Amino acid sequence: MRLGLALGYWGRGPSADHVPLAQEAERLGYDSVWTAESWGSDAFTPLTWIAAQTSRIRLGTAVAQMAARSPTTTAMHALTLDHLSGGRMMLGLGLSGPQVVEGWYGRPFPKSPLTATREYVDVVRQVLGRKAPVALDGRFHSHPYRGEDGTGLGKVLKPITHPLRPDLPILLGAEGPKNVAQTTRIADGWLPLYWSPSRPDAYGPALEEIPENFLVAPMARVKVCDDLAEGLLPVKAMLGFYIGGMGHAARNFHADLMARMGYEEEARRIQRLFLDGRREEAVLAVPDAFADEISLVGPRERIAERLELWRKGPVTDLLALAPDPHTLRVLAELST
Repeated sequence: MRLGLALGYWGRGPSADHVPLAQEAERLGYDSVWTAESWGSDAFTPLTWIAAQTSRIRLGTAVAQMAARSPTTTAMHALTLDHLSGGRMMLGLGLSGPQVVEGWYGRPFPKSPLTATREYVDVVRQVLGRKAPVALDGRFHSHPYRGEDGTGLGKVLKPITHPLRPDLPILLGAEGPKNVAQTTRIADGWLPLYWSPSRPDAYGPALEEIPENFLVAPMARVKVCDDLAEGLLPVKAMLGFYIGGMGHAARNFHADLMARMGYEEEARRIQRLFLDGRREEAVLAVPDAFADEISLVGPRERIAERLELWRKGPVTDLLALAPDPHTLRVLAELST
């Protein structure tokens, strides 16, 4: 099981720790470093900044939001950074949800998410393959554009720049069982959310037969500390926000996933509290047991014991979220 460093997205502003953490992770032998985006900082710019100040560690987006860019634009970002980094780029993509897509990007959330994702990946692969001009008669992503509001003058094109790697890895952030099953068919890897080593069935039967060399790379908060309850508080705060606020009361993929993992009543309670403006109560309503099983928190000996559970399953890459330099070193030592 390889190790990765997950830096997430910025809060109020850029973190001065991200580049030093990425450099330390590279020195310790970590395989990859990952950036993200929501509705603030983008995923590609910080990754490029890190690429310029590292030499070996692989670079991934976990995730870049599909609604933020056309698939050809995303492919341009990926092939550019792959060249500049000497072939270290991995492209992680995600749909996000209706509130973000329609509220922030001002675009309709696709009524058929599976089709939209499949078409998006198809176009990205055509760009990276550069075998012919990009052409797709798609429901969501047509090349050339064929909508009634267009001119009809669109021309099929292939990238001027020759991609460094036509097989640049594409990973998908998928949550529902059907989406996970499709991911194993069309992508090179999967970026699970809230991975629990003891509940792989929550994602459906697709994991029983995954393709050879397929990446399974969940993010998990890792923190070496003596006080377990204190160490879990940031996990609970993240869960309270995602389950309570990252989605509509009637359509929240994160809450649905928590429910499938055996915490349906708790998930709905967190939603109600958060949407009622009682955010602190929503965080406290997150069960310690759930926060604990999707993270690696506690003394060194406890993390070492729990790591064995992660190694026994399909996980190929553990992406450590928000660790400090000491935690980075301990995790590297435990993984050798």
